[in-house]
Amino acid sequence: MKTTWLPAVIKLGAATSLLVAGLCLPAFSQQVSFALRQPMVIEPGVAVHPVPAEPLPTAPSHRFWDRENRILFATVAASSAADFAVTRANLRNGGRELNPVTRVFSGSTAGLTLNFAGETAGGIGLSYFFHKTGHHKLERIVSMTNIGASGVAIAYGLAHR
Repeated sequence: MKTTWLPAVIKLGAATSLLVAGLCLPAFSQQVSFALRQPMVIEPGVAVHPVPAEPLPTAPSHRFWDRENRILFATVAASSAADFAVTRANLRNGGRELNPVTRVFSGSTAGLTLNFAGETAGGIGLSYFFHKTGHHKLERIVSMTNIGASGVAIAYGLAHR
């Protein structure tokens, strides 16, 4: 009996969602003590002096084009180029594009090139946005996600030649 990949992906996604929801349950069980909700009693004659707040620790800043980002962006570009090559070869041999967004551009090599170059530039742009807003972990995760998605697409394309 032949099995398609879509039900397997749906089952994996459902299992992952249930696992994440199960791990989040302890966070929902947190309760605030009623002692913290009681108003503070101020005794007469006692002076209250404000305590200066500690400055918040800032995230370690780095340059956008540091060594790690250059390596990540080069890997994104290489994986995107490999994805382009596999997709183009499969389309030339009678295959079809499964990504509905890319399918619009898959009529010509120039359109396909434009799509993959745009995906790469968009990923770098999103990383820059996260860098400027101080979300440095998300800045790196964007590139890693892009590399992973291209890797899955390459593996799928090579398996279904």
